[in-house]
Amino acid sequence: MDNCSACIILVCQNSGPQTVIVTSSASTNRYATLLALILAGEVIFSLPFHIPRFFRPTMLDTFQLSNTQLGDIFALFGVVALMSYFPGGVIADRYSARSLMVASLLATAAGGFYLYTLPGHAGLYALFAYWGLTTILLFWAALIKATREWGGRDAQGFAFGLLDGGRGLIASVLATMALFLLSDRMSQSGDSAAAMQAVIMFYTVTILLGALLLWYILPSVEPSSKSHVRPNFVLNEPRVWLQAGIVVCAYCGFKSLDNYGVYAVQVLHMDQVEAAGLNTWASYSRPVAAVVAGLSADYWRASRVVGSMFLLGALAFLLLGSDAISSMSLTLIIANLMFTFIAVYALRGIYFSLIEESRVDRRATGSAVGLISVLGFTPDIFFAAITGRILDANPGVVGFQHYFTLMAVICSVGMLLTFLLSRRMARPE
Repeated sequence: MDNCSACIILVCQNSGPQTVIVTSSASTNRYATLLALILAGEVIFSLPFHIPRFFRPTMLDTFQLSNTQLGDIFALFGVVALMSYFPGGVIADRYSARSLMVASLLATAAGGFYLYTLPGHAGLYALFAYWGLTTILLFWAALIKATREWGGRDAQGFAFGLLDGGRGLIASVLATMALFLLSDRMSQSGDSAAAMQAVIMFYTVTILLGALLLWYILPSVEPSSKSHVRPNFVLNEPRVWLQAGIVVCAYCGFKSLDNYGVYAVQVLHMDQVEAAGLNTWASYSRPVAAVVAGLSADYWRASRVVGSMFLLGALAFLLLGSDAISSMSLTLIIANLMFTFIAVYALRGIYFSLIEESRVDRRATGSAVGLISVLGFTPDIFFAAITGRILDANPGVVGFQHYFTLMAVICSVGMLLTFLLSRRMARPE
């Protein structure tokens, strides 16, 4: 499918047959639409996820949190998000993606202004629960459905690879800017709390800008009341459940990156700014990994690429968790960390393209995304809580050896689930 025809499908999906003249401006508008989706799709998660990922040591210090406490806060976020995924998918099959996503962005930004006041622990619990609702209910399934429509039938890997790769690039650029802001404020005053506030306000403003861009660029298309299928259609489909399991394993891999800053400080003996820099610069591999994985998925099949990336991740995590790591140079350790970044980012780039490969009805995209996400993103509930306790029980090298061994096991399970899905998809319908 060429670019222009895909543009017609996105904009005219509810219209009857008609003759449309496609111009170069249509193609330009098509990519502007994807750019708006990419920007909005990343900035909405910047406050609840970017700050703990890129600036975790500073956040722990500013809010006087332990790894266990932050893990419990994320668990509450995950519980609320879990309850929001499936109803959000049903809503996405019935209402305009633009209206849903803009409302979510504005509500999430409002939480940023509260975080700027540096609330206590109770306030953080309430805020992250609130963000579990605002970032998911009206946003997530609408984003994935719009991206599937953008990719058509022949470019799903490319579409989702661009979405996640672009989101990764946005995350890296914003994190780089925030890193310079943090470093400047720390060097001027040495006050980590004031530096943290500057970073919080920076991300809050970017969310508001994302809402503005999305409102003016994304077409407002109201789904027809007859365009959806019953939500229970996806509940009886084993391929959807297998995809949910794959996303669980891949998302655990993504969540594992949140602790790399702590690993850099406790094991590699970096300072807080250097640790933030390691995560920030490594994150630039995300757009490359996601786009290359997306193109590969369209050429070889998404399931094959997903299985290969789980294998790469399992091997890299296994080495990081072994005793052999103690005799390795810093360069080799960072190289192994980079392999995990690449594997995780590639998986994120293409796991939703499995929806098209497994031939899920397009009218049920929102409901399928909702069900996959309900299960697939449960690591938001349990991962940080479990791994926080693993790291606090054995601070330093031993704790991280246990941590990386757990990740190797999870990647191995992901490989098995991908194999089972591939076998099922090979069966004739």
